[in-house]
Amino acid sequence: MKFARWRLAAVLIGALLVALPVRAGIYYVTVAGLSGEPDYEQEFTQLASDLDKLLKSTGPDAHVYTLTDATRTQLTQTLVRVASEAKPDDDFVLILIGHGTFDGYQYKFNLVGPDITAQDLARLCDQIPSKRQMVVNTTESSGGSVMTLERRGRAVIAATKDGNEKNATVFARYFVQALHDPQADLDKNNAISAMEAFQYAQRHTADFYDSQKRLATEHAVFEDTGDHDPTRTPETDTGEGLFLSNFTLIRIGAEQRAYNDPAKRALLAQKEDLERKIDTLKYHKAAMSQDDYKEQLTQALLELAKVQEQLNK
Repeated sequence: MKFARWRLAAVLIGALLVALPVRAGIYYVTVAGLSGEPDYEQEFTQLASDLDKLLKSTGPDAHVYTLTDATRTQLTQTLVRVASEAKPDDDFVLILIGHGTFDGYQYKFNLVGPDITAQDLARLCDQIPSKRQMVVNTTESSGGSVMTLERRGRAVIAATKDGNEKNATVFARYFVQALHDPQADLDKNNAISAMEAFQYAQRHTADFYDSQKRLATEHAVFEDTGDHDPTRTPETDTGEGLFLSNFTLIRIGAEQRAYNDPAKRALLAQKEDLERKIDTLKYHKAAMSQDDYKEQLTQALLELAKVQEQLNK
């Protein structure tokens, strides 16, 4: 039985590794919604503007749409436009900054004029052909949107563990900060993944409440399999966290320079594919025989070293 299980795991992992895509382009839609107060308006607008400037600087394959003081019509039109432009191999990221509400049944993102529900957001995102999608909802009560927005191929990050954490959040400022801070790159591969940005923001949010000597009123969660309840930490037994770990949000340093160099872009794509394979192997280590795991990991590491050597030339 053990041998059969190991062989099945190896076959499934092999299929997954082959299927991992090389990213073509990436569409970012950042939305700063209704602020309600001048201080919030300044903060939300500044965060959205910082993201807009950063993301536009990452290269020609980044398609960046940024809305401030957004209306439901503007948001809908933007997502419809992305649906008409994006290709299946393009990644898609929707970042919601502002306020949200949850009445026990339905989450709403607050906009200027009529709000938009999580159900409506999910339907709009469903029209976008990108196979890999992510929604980052940084509002209060955002945990109430996760189960509605999630699906296979779409990860959801929320600033709160459920819809009942209703105080204004600080998660957004640290998530944006993560994309500016090289310290967020924990594995030092010159790329900040969605998981690294999440964990950075999670840590700094907790530090904020500690420094203020306040009880934390927000506890960020994610769900990236489409099959499970939201969680706060990666879980190898369910695969939670693998998608976010494999989702590059932004490249930095040498990685960014290589991506913008046509002569090195193909090599960089090989490197990122190998890194995804290694991450996937580590997640499935428990389901594999020790010999199979060592053999596949060693081969991937050797290939990665060769590609890195060529990139360094």
